[in-house]
Amino acid sequence: MKDSLTIIVIGGGAAGFFSAVTLARFCPHPQTIILEAGQEPLAKVRISGGGRCNVTHQCFEPALLVKNYPRGGKALLGAFSRFQPRDTIAWFASRGVKLKTEGDGRMFPVSDRSETIIDCLLTEAKKQGVQLRSRSPVKSLEKLGDRFSITLKTGEILTADRVVVATGSNLLGYRWARQFGHTIITPIPSLFTFKIPDSRLQDLAGISVDRVQVRLLHEGKNKLEQIGPLLITHWGLSGPAILKLSAWGARILWEHRYHLSLLINWLPDENAETLRQKFIQIKSETPRRKMFNYCPVSLPKRLWQNLLASAAISPAKVWAELSKKELNCAIAELVNGKYLIQGKTAFKEEFVTCGGVSLKEINFKTMESRKCPGLYFAGEILDIDGITGGFNFQSAWTTGWLAGTAMNNEQ
Repeated sequence: MKDSLTIIVIGGGAAGFFSAVTLARFCPHPQTIILEAGQEPLAKVRISGGGRCNVTHQCFEPALLVKNYPRGGKALLGAFSRFQPRDTIAWFASRGVKLKTEGDGRMFPVSDRSETIIDCLLTEAKKQGVQLRSRSPVKSLEKLGDRFSITLKTGEILTADRVVVATGSNLLGYRWARQFGHTIITPIPSLFTFKIPDSRLQDLAGISVDRVQVRLLHEGKNKLEQIGPLLITHWGLSGPAILKLSAWGARILWEHRYHLSLLINWLPDENAETLRQKFIQIKSETPRRKMFNYCPVSLPKRLWQNLLASAAISPAKVWAELSKKELNCAIAELVNGKYLIQGKTAFKEEFVTCGGVSLKEINFKTMESRKCPGLYFAGEILDIDGITGGFNFQSAWTTGWLAGTAMNNEQ
């Protein structure tokens, strides 16, 4: 790369910073500028993981890693062979930031503070001579000959030899991509909770179940289901199982305006027949115990009581009095309960977008546009999204690293 080249990164998020510091570290004398529209860069890093920053996930096999991406997994397979979670861990460790792994594989800084990651990136950018310009929203992006012209909302005009667009789900980024001939897959939400007003969930906000199977009922060929922890909220359902289901079912849920039926098996290790035998045995062994007071399965007692009430079983009912009809209704509620999703709600402030720049139009060895030489894309602006657990940040680190490395290798 010639020393005189100017690189401008539009977007001061994880992908934008990583592309800039990767380029600046290895290239002798580039002028590298990050343009951030907001007052502070790395805003999404700050709120991730409840303020702890879920940096990545402890999955070091690319073939397994890509299975956590509802969209973009195929394109990321080769990318992860070059920069994956193991490399992310090493990158931060070499700069004094150690990561720790939690039981579910999520990785956080040992400090449990997102500021640790932010400070590391800001320090590295300063060390490598990257210019960070906050409060610098871009109004337009054009290509004039071999160079790019970037007009800020202040009226200032900058020129660059290479541009990295790392604007996340900002609509301007999609507009610029279209302007240069790119196809935009309609951006829609991913990773959200379900709004389910249902008497069975009433007054249970805050109650969680460690292992639940949830399945979307739809006419498509793909069976969409997840097994994992579930959290009952004031508005409906959340937790890892729901968030993962929302990611894999994002398009289908959007097409149905977030009105679909959800089947819940509260006891995924049981089925109707095994549960029937268990209840018949209980009827025989503890006939005089009240059903509402004795929960023989691994469920919170209040949830158990709400499900029995939904099966029209009286609080005074003892096990010996349980009729065949009531038995069948109780079993149906426990292993095949049907709930109507009537909308979505945001997952805290950590939203993820499904859709973006079509991956067919990107060279995934370099992250350069196949439509416009010198134009690169990184991060969430691409049609890539992962489930919850650090996977979205990993795709940001990887695509940013690829873009930075590619520009460094240019002659």
